Amino acid sequence: MDIGTLGGIIGGFVLIIGSMFASGASLGLYIDPASAIMVIGGSYCALMVANPMQRVLGIMKYAKHALYLKNYEREKLISTLVSFSEQARREGLLALEDGLDELEDKFLEKGLRLVVDGTDPSLIKSVLYNELNQIEERHNCGIKIFDDWGKFAPTFGMIGTLQGLIAMMASLGDQSAVGKGMALALITTFYGAIFANLILIPIKSKLEDRHKDEIMVKEIMVEGVLSIQSGDNPRMVEEKLLAFLSPVEREMVKAESSSGE
Repeated sequence: MDIGTLGGIIGGFVLIIGSMFASGASLGLYIDPASAIMVIGGSYCALMVANPMQRVLGIMKYAKHALYLKNYEREKLISTLVSFSEQARREGLLALEDGLDELEDKFLEKGLRLVVDGTDPSLIKSVLYNELNQIEERHNCGIKIFDDWGKFAPTFGMIGTLQGLIAMMASLGDQSAVGKGMALALITTFYGAIFANLILIPIKSKLEDRHKDEIMVKEIMVEGVLSIQSGDNPRMVEEKLLAFLSPVEREMVKAESSSGE
């Protein structure tokens, strides 16, 4: 579970509700189920118009990626690839086959099996990057869902406000109802702004970060597989892969390599 995502949403609501109490106004003034239905339900319907039904119905699958943080262990991955490189240099590419079943990542396993099978390097690169493109396409679908929803929610908040203003203008004869009507008319805009800026847009940004992390890991795998296939020196393989990491992470990998020696 990513504490930052869940904690940020909860903390945001706590601060908003706290500011309501601090203003001295009754909390009941900010509660209007009809406005919530307009914002959430209306924007979700617009989402169904803008996207394939199957994708919209599976929206929780995309949201789950924002709530759960996957540890890709890039340092361990690089050490594993360097170990495969050393084994290939000592015993030949066919010797790698024995350790492939132990790999948890199917993408890496596929790449190394292509190497063991003696596949042409250009074909290996084509196959792996084609799969990488498919992964990117699936990620972009989830990002687009929350991007669209983040745009629709404030708009439906404004629609609800206009709807309330129309009703208020129709009853201008009752001056005592004008202030209350105006407050209710603005609640949908209030809900739309909160829903979009505290939940939808942040989740979209978090999905973009998750996407970058996974794509970087896959690119490390592709670079490592191609380097092993070409018979590069293990030290050169390590240097190529370390270029993907931050300076701190590089030192961790080098320390682990030194301790292994």
